Amino acid sequence: MSVQAVSNCKIKEIKDGSILSPNGFTADGIEAGIKQGKKDLGLIFSNVPATAAAVYTTNQFQAAPIKVTQNSISRTGCIQAVIVNSGCANACTGEQGLKDAYETRTLVAQKFNLPEHLVAIGSTGVIGVNLEMEKIRNGIEKLNPFSSKDHADAFQTAILTTDTTMKTCCYTAEINGKTITMGGAAKGSGMIHPNMATMLGFITTDAEVSQEALLQALREVTETSFNQITVDGDTSTNDTVIVLANGNAGNEPLSPEHPEWPVFINMLKLTSESLAKQIAKDGEGATKLIEVTVMGAENELDARMIAKQIVGSSLVKTAIFGTDANWGRIISAIGQTKAKLNPDDVDVAIGSIDMLKSSSPVPFSEEEALQYLQQDFIQIFVDLHYGDAVGKAWGCDLSYDYVKINGNYRT
Repeated sequence: MSVQAVSNCKIKEIKDGSILSPNGFTADGIEAGIKQGKKDLGLIFSNVPATAAAVYTTNQFQAAPIKVTQNSISRTGCIQAVIVNSGCANACTGEQGLKDAYETRTLVAQKFNLPEHLVAIGSTGVIGVNLEMEKIRNGIEKLNPFSSKDHADAFQTAILTTDTTMKTCCYTAEINGKTITMGGAAKGSGMIHPNMATMLGFITTDAEVSQEALLQALREVTETSFNQITVDGDTSTNDTVIVLANGNAGNEPLSPEHPEWPVFINMLKLTSESLAKQIAKDGEGATKLIEVTVMGAENELDARMIAKQIVGSSLVKTAIFGTDANWGRIISAIGQTKAKLNPDDVDVAIGSIDMLKSSSPVPFSEEEALQYLQQDFIQIFVDLHYGDAVGKAWGCDLSYDYVKINGNYRT
């Protein structure tokens, strides 16, 4: 376990934890036939209605599942089951797509004897294709959620598309003498440029949290985590992050007025940031995870804007892929933003290697830079010397395989 101290409380990372580590959650993932030979239908289930909060894509073409989930959460602010399919996004499918999404909600509600508004939906895959509802109907009947690691893995596998690996994490902390656990699972590999991206994120916790406070917390944390990753600059139609808090830990209800609210916020931040970084690392065709840290900005928004501009630059990404320490591309990306800065006083470093000091080139060893850029985790540091704010963003390099993957995505 690794330990991070926050507000006089230790938050522990549970390396073998999952979305099912919090008390009261079960899951399953099965092969419904949407994708041949692969799991493609998953379910998360809480033993009681859980307080729910969600954030969604800013793409104007929001997919049918988002509309259904919004409808469900708006009713009582609670969700007990989340059904997710991969292989078909059910986006841009008109009235039939919306009808299919609502039918999916009804089928899950009937299967588990729930009111329909306690069911949320997620879909990911090809846009403009209708769900094969007979496969969905049969698949839902096969779902048998349980609390084992195998069932957690089954769910996490079922939500993947071009991903090469599952994304998961888990943290615990003691609040008011009660052990609070938070688990996360996500998918995302391409069309990643949040606000938000072709990503689905699911976070479970056994904490008791008010719905208003949970939504506030998720929105706050999303800005510095999921909204700070980019793979290819494209924002999808289906992006959703849902947090479910079922209260099984038995703690006093948490809200911003609670003295240990910062502990919960930091748990959510660690979970979201971990999932976001795993998504960035698994970008389609990626060979490297890139982390950009911008310091000395006038405000945090400027710092985050610059960091994301750098990590989202195709020229920066290709340079990193080609192990070329071309700091000029970094400076160019910085200059494209509207952030306040002094062009005569900017520092740039790749790893521990200074490239630019006060906007003047610094001699460096090309051999040393080459060796550093051959690693699979690359850090870029920028200091604007303009203020005290710091911001981070994450992304990946842009390789030949990205074009291959996306050139035949439908075929």
